[in-house]
Amino acid sequence: MAHNANDVLNLEPSRPEVRKENQLPPKTYADAVEENLESYGKKDFSTPVQYIGQGEDNAPRSPMRKAHKRNGSVRVNGTEKEKVDHKVPLERFEDADGKDLTSIRPTSNYKDALRQDEKEQKPLVRRNAKDELVSGRRAGAGWQRSGIRFAPMNIPLQRRLQTLVVLFHTLCVALLLTTFFFLCAIPLFWPLLLPYLLYVLFSRAPHSGTLSHRSKFLRSMKLWSLFASYFPARLHRSQVLPPTRKYIFGYHPHGIISHGAFAAFATEALGFSQLFPGITNTLLTLDTNFRIPLYRDYALAMGLASVSRESCENILSKGGPNGEGMGRAITIVVGGAAESLDAQPYSLRLVLKKRKGFIKLAIRTGADLVPVLSFGENELYDQVRSDSHPLIHKAQIVLKKALGFTIPLFHARGVFNYDIGMMPYRRPLNVVVGRPIKVAQHAQPHEAYVDEIHGLYVRELERIWGEWKDVFASERTGELEIVE
Repeated sequence: MAHNANDVLNLEPSRPEVRKENQLPPKTYADAVEENLESYGKKDFSTPVQYIGQGEDNAPRSPMRKAHKRNGSVRVNGTEKEKVDHKVPLERFEDADGKDLTSIRPTSNYKDALRQDEKEQKPLVRRNAKDELVSGRRAGAGWQRSGIRFAPMNIPLQRRLQTLVVLFHTLCVALLLTTFFFLCAIPLFWPLLLPYLLYVLFSRAPHSGTLSHRSKFLRSMKLWSLFASYFPARLHRSQVLPPTRKYIFGYHPHGIISHGAFAAFATEALGFSQLFPGITNTLLTLDTNFRIPLYRDYALAMGLASVSRESCENILSKGGPNGEGMGRAITIVVGGAAESLDAQPYSLRLVLKKRKGFIKLAIRTGADLVPVLSFGENELYDQVRSDSHPLIHKAQIVLKKALGFTIPLFHARGVFNYDIGMMPYRRPLNVVVGRPIKVAQHAQPHEAYVDEIHGLYVRELERIWGEWKDVFASERTGELEIVE
């Protein structure tokens, strides 16, 4: 059925020149727009409009498309698609403390993805009837299972500085000795190095007891607080010590490098002057350390002195307000190199039964004995056990008898990893200063009195251990053991 074109289309022209030719009055643009809007609102779009115009032939027409109905597609590329649920599926887990851990419940394809990952991790093996192709191990797979834990890059600056200061203290002997040899390779410095070497050989500063090279500024520098906070370390006082007496602090255990003794008694990082006002403490070390060029000057500036008998007696009998050592103190690491070989983590073996030389020194000088127990000193390093490697242990003993010191085979962490290196572990250090044991002065100590004071000293150490082991050594594997 044909329709009149005038019923379907508005044949009245709208262009001005066309209207003028057809003798029609002009129409404004606004009237034309309004008329088109009215006609547009009256149209019925429920059925498609069929336009019939001139020039059509009798060819069959394309069928009219039905209105498109938007339904949720259930197949994508031949695969069924799951319906989307706007409620996020959750599942909760509860730990031993009753705290909830909320996680998103995995989808149905989660296990399939895991199985696919497992297939990808397996070595590729392809076989056929004729040939057999076997692939080698996957490169880099061992690094994924490596036991070395590397430090992340986003470490705070303070922890980086702590590591740097501890690294310097650990390697300061090697660094300063290397610097000295480097200067020796430059002929320009020879006129200065020759007199310096003569001074090192004949200097009495480590034994004089005057402490003339001691630098309060160097001992109080802020960088030592970075050193102490690396572990971290703390100093604890059991009783106030009057500055009118002189003291011998016995530090236990030796550990590998005695980091706790250095932090507590060679620097002001832990506040020794605040805890024990009026007392000038000197940490003692081997006399051979003062024969190392450059390092001996660094050690003297930090207030260290020789552990020789002459040095101890001079420090405790000179200086102070009365000029006879009042207010002076020395710190001796009693166990020495022999005790360092027993420095195993979470255990405490003290070489003390036959160590009575410091007791006799206290009686001769009239100095009170102060036991000091460092919780955590043995935990800073791991070393080869003597019972597992007896030959190595015998070689270490021979070296100690020949040179006066030994070299423990130890390791801990590194600068950029947590498992391999010579840096100490970051484990707490708690240095507990016990109660003083008053000593009567005698020029010639009697053995009975020496044994009596030695027994009191051991009992004070046991008291410190008994009172604070559950606080500062909760992960211990044994109790305090006093050995030869």
